[in-house]
Amino acid sequence: MSLFRELLASSVAPFVVLSDSQLLALERHWQVLKHWNRRLNLTGITEEEEAVRRHYAESLFLSVQLPAGPLKIADIGSGAGFPGIPIAVARPDCKVTLVESAHRKAVFLREATRGMSNVEVLWGRSEQLKSGYDWLVSRAVRPSEVLSCATRIGCAAALLVRTKDADLLKVEVCPTGIAVPLPWDPGSCVLLVYPVPRGTCSRTPPDRST
Repeated sequence: MSLFRELLASSVAPFVVLSDSQLLALERHWQVLKHWNRRLNLTGITEEEEAVRRHYAESLFLSVQLPAGPLKIADIGSGAGFPGIPIAVARPDCKVTLVESAHRKAVFLREATRGMSNVEVLWGRSEQLKSGYDWLVSRAVRPSEVLSCATRIGCAAALLVRTKDADLLKVEVCPTGIAVPLPWDPGSCVLLVYPVPRGTCSRTPPDRST
């Protein structure tokens, strides 16, 4: 087994067990990402150990917070494919749409997910999404934008954010949020926001200047 697969398997063992084929699929994504990163600057993380922890383990931890069973998921601002691609690998029963507004990154995502039957790539913005999704996930887009989209189309959202940002969001934007800290980094968490009536979640934090 390669170093990448060993690191990944041991890092996520406390919360998810990946098969050999799943580990290979994620290693392939890492290899494609490194190749394209020379041209597109998709990530500043190039060391395997940090990539496993910051990219893959965080994404896979988010995946186990989602309900069991088939889900239709959209990854908003997918970029290098996180958290959407690891979720799609870990949850083959789910359909994952990777939403990316930058054309060259969308081209990368299509190459990185070649052969993955449960993934599609949408070159566009979150405003183009229509109802029919169960969950939105994200870690690279402003939480208020993702929550606004979730409210508009009537679905839940799971965000990878700093814990202090999650606390602020729960106070100022969406009090229904549930923060689940990362076991290895209490400073980061998955913020789960379930569907609420339109208008309960603000599009942006309230203006406190007056």
